[in-house]
Amino acid sequence: MDFLLLVINPGSTSTKVALFLNDKLIQEATLRHKATELEEFNNIIEQLDFRRKVIMDFLLEHKYRLNQIDIFVGRGGMLKPLKNGGTYLVTEKMLDDLRNCKYGSHASNLGALLASSFAKPLNRAAYIVDPVVVDEFEDIARVSGQKLIERKSVFHALNQKATAKRHARIMKKDYESMNLVVCHLGGGISVGLHKHGRVVDVNNALGGDGPFSPERTGTIPTFPLVDLCFSGKYTESEIKKLLVGKGGLVSYLGTNDGKEIERKISQGDSEAQFYFEAMGYNVVKYIGAMYFAAKTKIEGVLLTGGMAYSKYLVDYIKSYLDKIVPVYVYPGEDEMRALAEGTLRVLRKEEKLQAYW
Repeated sequence: MDFLLLVINPGSTSTKVALFLNDKLIQEATLRHKATELEEFNNIIEQLDFRRKVIMDFLLEHKYRLNQIDIFVGRGGMLKPLKNGGTYLVTEKMLDDLRNCKYGSHASNLGALLASSFAKPLNRAAYIVDPVVVDEFEDIARVSGQKLIERKSVFHALNQKATAKRHARIMKKDYESMNLVVCHLGGGISVGLHKHGRVVDVNNALGGDGPFSPERTGTIPTFPLVDLCFSGKYTESEIKKLLVGKGGLVSYLGTNDGKEIERKISQGDSEAQFYFEAMGYNVVKYIGAMYFAAKTKIEGVLLTGGMAYSKYLVDYIKSYLDKIVPVYVYPGEDEMRALAEGTLRVLRKEEKLQAYW
């Protein structure tokens, strides 16, 4: 049976949309929103009708009607921790949590809301796939060292899971039978330990721990951070901005643009080279931590995300790992296809549909 899918992925300043006929991409666009347009809204949720209209305009431009679409898929938002990765049916409980930003406010909250707003009048289903809050941790991974603070699973679940499943297909194995370390290299960096189809440990890539990234600090010494917080020089929001947005390579080099940094390196900029390699070194440390925490043979380290296009960074990381474990590179993060394929696996009964309670 053929399915026509509309896939919706809202970002802070854009809405990505795509149409798939089964797993074949038919149309795709990134609908960018001017700052002046978004300034009219007090919060993310108020943007729902505005973004709905731009998606309708996209469909009209390509001569598609809503009633032609069988399945509506949205990017998962900030929800309660989900004990299983996979594809979830959008429910009223989920919509209520997203609408009220119960677990946090983020543009991705609009994904399920938009998908449902199109699907519901047609009595059709809406889905989300592997949101950032997938939490398959083993209990031991939650322990932080301070009873008042628990480690949380917040990471690039959609791309990590899709990449691991893609690798398993190439290896002609089941994802659920493999042990892998998957490293997403992007604006944020997450290093996940995948054991038999579950991400049992991963750094919190959003304002948490792990390697520093182009714009995030990751794990930093705690006492100096406390001193910074109580110095009287920064507000709470300014401290958080230093950790996410103005951290990582931005704090050292003034840019989060990997291509620009590589250009500087090629021109002999030793400072750019030093900090770019320091980021790679931090990535290697966390890959090593997951490798030994697995307590079993790791069949491969997978490098993915936008910065996996950087041959310089990939070669630097591989120089530490090649003699220990096979390294495979899957650059980019095709989120639209990952959303479509996750939904199709459920429709084809290759995976079980997950329930949001």
